[in-house]
Amino acid sequence: MRNYKFWLFLGILFIGGIAWFGITTTVSSYAYAQQPTVAIPTVTSSPFGPMITVNQDQEQIHVRSGPSTIDYPIVGILQQGEKVPALGRSVGGDWIKIAYPTVEGGVGWVYAYLVTVSGGELPIVEPPPTPTPKVTPTIDPTLAAQLVINLAPTRMPTFTQPGPVEMPKYTQAPQVSVAGGLPMGFIIIGLAVIGLFGLMISLFRGR
Repeated sequence: MRNYKFWLFLGILFIGGIAWFGITTTVSSYAYAQQPTVAIPTVTSSPFGPMITVNQDQEQIHVRSGPSTIDYPIVGILQQGEKVPALGRSVGGDWIKIAYPTVEGGVGWVYAYLVTVSGGELPIVEPPPTPTPKVTPTIDPTLAAQLVINLAPTRMPTFTQPGPVEMPKYTQAPQVSVAGGLPMGFIIIGLAVIGLFGLMISLFRGR
């Protein structure tokens, strides 16, 4: 009885092993059959053609929608040392058209003196049309009327001719004299001499 159970157990193990081997072999064969038989091409990102590189003395530069700092807005930036494909240049050579996929149209413009061009000559390309303002500014006539100040006309002052100026006339002062016809100067000098004489007499007496 024990031998029967032993051989039955061995038989079950044998059949299970064969089944497992068959399943794994089938799965491996199917996976191998799904593998491609040709080489898969790889995508390389090696740039070719003209390139621009942001100069090392620039931390970052602006990318504009056209070749002007006034007529075209800023659409992005490039960092120091960043390289992008160059597509052309402006007529004067001051601006360079680059590939910039993150904006509408996929192109932008950078100032030529902030980057270094390498990889070949750049063709001259036409600039894009300048953007038009979305809203045209208008003036509210009611508000404008409130700001208008109407000043009443004033009469200008008239000039009146002044009358003639009368200059005063001075007459010579009459000479003062005492009775007897002596001038006043002689009298003053005589009094001074008398006073001086009296002073000298006083000094001699005091000695």
